[in-house]
Amino acid sequence: MNTSITGHTELFGLLGSPVRHSLSPLMHNESFRYHGLDYVYLCFEIQERQLEQAVRGLVTAGIRGFNLTMPNKNRMVEFCDVLSPEANIMQAVNTVVNREGRLTGYNTDGTGFMQAALDAGYPLSGETITVIGTGGAGTAICAQAALDGVKKVNVFARPSSRFYERTRELIDRINRDTDCEAGLYDTADMTAMKTCAAESKMIINATSVGMAPHTDQCVVTDPKVFHENLVACDIIYNPKETRFLQIAGNRGCRTFNGMYMLLYQGAAAFRHFTNMDMPVNLIKEKYF
Repeated sequence: MNTSITGHTELFGLLGSPVRHSLSPLMHNESFRYHGLDYVYLCFEIQERQLEQAVRGLVTAGIRGFNLTMPNKNRMVEFCDVLSPEANIMQAVNTVVNREGRLTGYNTDGTGFMQAALDAGYPLSGETITVIGTGGAGTAICAQAALDGVKKVNVFARPSSRFYERTRELIDRINRDTDCEAGLYDTADMTAMKTCAAESKMIINATSVGMAPHTDQCVVTDPKVFHENLVACDIIYNPKETRFLQIAGNRGCRTFNGMYMLLYQGAAAFRHFTNMDMPVNLIKEKYF
């Protein structure tokens, strides 16, 4: 593709705040060039209160598709005509395809995590996992794991969280609409966390605890939660090895971080946008 914008160039984008730091434009524009597509992907600084107006304007202008990041993933559900199974369970959308003014909402965050786990050598179908945190990433991981055949999901959340009631509803939908068993526990209950981790193949920190600059923090306050047969994943990738992963590694766990979750959620979105595969090896080499 010629790098210049033409009269035929079609638009994709990212709606959220903040978005200027995002790798998504690099990943998608590089992939458009690779496939010779006359498309461009831009960032739009859009707050939740502005979302309805922004979506209407972009759809009227003919945008082909767009991604959403915080704080817009849950609100976008209201403006979609169709929701995919995972977006319906999560009640959150991070990818929208515009088909002649009819908007289909998907959520690729959980797909990104499941592919990253597989990429690291840890297939999870038929296994039990423990997920700490139920913001956007944690919710997506729980829902996609249930859809992809994980046997049981132990979910830890703070009862004081503004997302707690939404988490209870998620647990109910997983138990009602999938073959996965889901349970909800208090993040502060280390006894319950040890019990859940003991039966799990993987424990996942889906909170922001331990992210730079607060790298000395860890959501797990009792190291005995970790055991040598457990795989520990932290979706944080700055720093690459969080305190959570350091403690888990010292306890004999195999570990990996969330860097490739970002890559694979983008690859899944690219597939929805174009019906083509993102050149993930090229993107890994250039940007990861």
